[in-house]
Amino acid sequence: MLEFWLRLIAIAVIAYFCGCFNGAVIVSKYILRDDIRTHGSGNAGLTNFFRTFGGPLTFVVILTDVLKAIVAVWFGILLAGGFAPGFWGGELVLYGKYWSGLFCLLGHMFPCMFGFRGGKGILSGGTVAFLLDWRLALLAWGGFLLLTLLTRYVSLGSIYAASSFPVGTWLFVSHDRMIMLLALIITALILWKHRANFMRLIHGKESKLTFHKKKEGV
Repeated sequence: MLEFWLRLIAIAVIAYFCGCFNGAVIVSKYILRDDIRTHGSGNAGLTNFFRTFGGPLTFVVILTDVLKAIVAVWFGILLAGGFAPGFWGGELVLYGKYWSGLFCLLGHMFPCMFGFRGGKGILSGGTVAFLLDWRLALLAWGGFLLLTLLTRYVSLGSIYAASSFPVGTWLFVSHDRMIMLLALIITALILWKHRANFMRLIHGKESKLTFHKKKEGV
């Protein structure tokens, strides 16, 4: 039992610090010398970075946020016994994926090295969905892309994607109560981070996605 809790804590700590490597903050603050959190919505996420700076460095942000989720979940699998068949059992590997995914998102949203001011978790969360089940990812990303393309509201697509996560978990991954609880917590975190967007959507004040030149001097 002690080893179980030690592994659980280790997964949480590693995944959290993986999540703390926020691509938008790292690129804007240390490469562009212009913290993204001082621009636009103040959010340290891909959408605000693209709106503010644009350019090829956007792909660096994407790569960073995707890779950190992959590394976090990989450690979740490793420490849950994924490479030692029979040690914990295959079902616990699934717990390790959801547990590490949750803490990776917590690190992304509340990075301790960046004053706990991070992003909203859609890109990293979507990567976690791919690592869980391709059908879950298709449900989340398919609706996200469709809504975003039709309305040009990234936030609307993001809210849908987050809401579809527990539904997809139930349909394609597991009916286990603990897995469902973790899926609901992940969804609740992402929706809570989008609460301001939700209110702006209701009042018709949300900004639409536009493609434009990057800021002058960047």
